[in-house]
Amino acid sequence: MGRRMPAVAGAFYPSSPESLRMEIENCFLHRIGPGRLPRKVEGEKRPPFLIAPHAGYVYSGPVAAHGYLQLEDRAKPEVVVVLGPNHYGVGSSVSVYPEGEWVTPLGSVEIDSKLAMKLADLSDVFTLDELSHVREHSIEVQIPFLQYVLGEFKLFPICILDQGLETCVKVGRALAEALKGYENFLVVASTDLTHYEPDEIAKRKDELALEKVINLDVEGLYEVILRHDISMCGYGPVAAVLEASKGLGAQKAQILKHATSGDVTGDRSAVVGYASVKIELES
Repeated sequence: MGRRMPAVAGAFYPSSPESLRMEIENCFLHRIGPGRLPRKVEGEKRPPFLIAPHAGYVYSGPVAAHGYLQLEDRAKPEVVVVLGPNHYGVGSSVSVYPEGEWVTPLGSVEIDSKLAMKLADLSDVFTLDELSHVREHSIEVQIPFLQYVLGEFKLFPICILDQGLETCVKVGRALAEALKGYENFLVVASTDLTHYEPDEIAKRKDELALEKVINLDVEGLYEVILRHDISMCGYGPVAAVLEASKGLGAQKAQILKHATSGDVTGDRSAVVGYASVKIELES
């Protein structure tokens, strides 16, 4: 049974439970955030699919909070699937964490090992692999937000090294098929947008990519990233989530918040772009 310990606690977010809860609440209340704390997760409406950023909380947390606010008044998910890019090039092409638990300063989260086995049976694109996840932050930074809003839940992390179109379409289609066995679930794609360009240029490039995201246009997303040299780090997880959402009846996405690190720091010379997006599924 694997036990994945935090890799970026104390760096991307605080390492003490009290400071971490306070930082998350600051993200919700921030002038770039939604401006209030979320209500309880207790409703009947299905959770949406989300796209969320994964930088340090001080930079991207307020934008991420817009997405996590959408979980209030919803049905509690049986499983939370989080897809993130593999920044370090370690491990397999598409890695699912097979079993055990993930630990953050807010406690441990159980892995949904049944879903891991199901996906591995559905497609050979997936590998059961812990190594890919050891250092990767893109999935880890989503977990404390989820713990704060949801309390207890089962987690299913997917770390994607091969972000090619063919691979990520396969991931999305298999995920949609596997999730048909769940009544309520949450899927989160973890990505930042344009990296280290002037604010005006970054926002313009981000908007080109987000236009494709809004329309769930997977091929168009790849085309615009290539044509305009957009340094979006998690385009593969986003593509997989767009494909999965279409397979489950979604038709459109909605941008909840788009900002850059410059909107937080005031330094607009070389920024990173962040967006929070939701995709509603048919009831």
